[in-house]
Amino acid sequence: MNLNIKTIGLWVVTALFFSSCNEDFLDRASEDQVEAPYFFNTAKDLEVATNDFYAMLPGTGNYTEDAKSDNLMPLNPDPRIRGARVVPVTGDGWSWTSLRKINYFLANYHKVADEGAKAKYSGIARFFRAYFYYDKVKTFGDVPWYGKVLDANDPELYKARDSRTLVMDSVMADLDYAIANIPAEKQLNLITRYTAMLLKARAALFEGTFRKYHGLADANKYLTLAAEASNALISTGAYTLYTEGGAESAYRNLFSLINQNNTETILAVDYELGIKIHSLGYSFTSATAGSYGLPKDLINSYLMRDGSRFTDKVNYNTMGFYEEMQNRDPRLTQTTAGPDFRVNGETRNEPVNLTITTTGYRLVKALPERSQWATSAGYFDIILFRYAEALLIFAEARAELGLLTQADLNLTINKLRARAGMPNLDLIQANANADPYLEVMYPNVDKGAFKGAILEIRRERRAELFNEGFRWDDLMRWKEGLKITQPIVGVYFPGVGAYDFTGDGAADVFVHTGSTSGAPSSVTSMININQRTLRNPITGAQNAPAGNIDPFPQDGKFREDRDYFAPLPTEDLLLNDNLKQNPKWDE
Repeated sequence: MNLNIKTIGLWVVTALFFSSCNEDFLDRASEDQVEAPYFFNTAKDLEVATNDFYAMLPGTGNYTEDAKSDNLMPLNPDPRIRGARVVPVTGDGWSWTSLRKINYFLANYHKVADEGAKAKYSGIARFFRAYFYYDKVKTFGDVPWYGKVLDANDPELYKARDSRTLVMDSVMADLDYAIANIPAEKQLNLITRYTAMLLKARAALFEGTFRKYHGLADANKYLTLAAEASNALISTGAYTLYTEGGAESAYRNLFSLINQNNTETILAVDYELGIKIHSLGYSFTSATAGSYGLPKDLINSYLMRDGSRFTDKVNYNTMGFYEEMQNRDPRLTQTTAGPDFRVNGETRNEPVNLTITTTGYRLVKALPERSQWATSAGYFDIILFRYAEALLIFAEARAELGLLTQADLNLTINKLRARAGMPNLDLIQANANADPYLEVMYPNVDKGAFKGAILEIRRERRAELFNEGFRWDDLMRWKEGLKITQPIVGVYFPGVGAYDFTGDGAADVFVHTGSTSGAPSSVTSMININQRTLRNPITGAQNAPAGNIDPFPQDGKFREDRDYFAPLPTEDLLLNDNLKQNPKWDE
């Protein structure tokens, strides 16, 4: 059943139960929630109640979250990147409303006689409790664990935070329960056993690598759980990689599907024209709403088509746009607009347009057909969980454990590379010849025998999962927050003049200092370097006559002693004396 229809049904039922003006409900004991004596009596009641939990999942934000990291530069940089986060008065992620709903369900679902329904929907509830707490731990570190409904007089409301270990072990227990009790169905818009398996792998990888790189105990315990959970999902054979369109198109095609299918996609948010729509197409193509731009260091990270490193080229950091786009990993020009970019469903190449990108590298991953570019005209589905992530998790967990084999790579990374038409990653060669460019990018990486492979897996993860909401979490768990402070720059220009971005012999871009006289008639984008300044890639000098577009000249800010966790709201600290602020946020 369509998730939107289910949600509408939930609203109707909830409105009836929450009503305080209908005389039929005046004798109820409480008016602030559904009461057990009047609900939780049938399998349908359990389904309706758990449908409410889906509101916890991200929607279109899943495809713009990277704009709060070093992966994507919007027109207005996020406070998290600017180092401008402040201690909030209330809210800002420290909310427990969803948890209360989940725990209330778990306290009352037992009344239903249908054992199958009880198993399934209690499993879904515990999936969402795990999802809730995983997000809390990522954001705040230690948090209080509440496994039951609390009333206003319960002393546990005012307890201190529980240990990270207690909370994450409880998350793993909830996910084990979910995996054991939710049916192994392939349902695009509903939580299934497969979704729970992937969330367990995701959460365990985060926890294992966070502990490893932040010097906490039991890192290998969680890395082992991540490897086991991802391998279990892989071994089911339920999913494979989406390959329609071949190496030159399959990756892009996956994200531009109007209606997702369950070849690779495990869970997606369903949108439908006239029922539930969004504005992603507009934000991807607007000069004022998003203007998203990919950074040069991400472009540099993509390999050459033959598997060699682009950054081994002597002039990689001063190469022009057309040249740097040649013979690269095909995912590069399925993620950003290359010289031959063509909008889905059209027969002519799109003119070069640098007005809708801060860096000159235009975002096209998940860009829909042109009819969905208007405000609130989008209706293509949004992927939340997909099989490719399981492959990446298994490879990374095994590498961080020091157990990675060539067979592991062939099962995982090399399947992703094969989808893109790229050669295999060789374990021995990777470990013997670690990429110096990535070593500088990730200075805290494990310095052991698997350093080269770990770096290559990180390269693959960034390319494959770009703009799916993982990048900030990755930097936090690898203890690479200072990566945010490195320059986030764009396309390189050696000076003013006309430039051919498409290789057809005609200029597409004209760089100037205020006067556009002399611009060829073929030009479709103007760059005034008095307004869109350049940064020299060698000296780092800003407002340079030659260099990379510099949309963020103030650079990112990150405090190693503070910014791996968000601050708790002051209101909650005042209400509960046992809660303490995260380190350095009270200065």
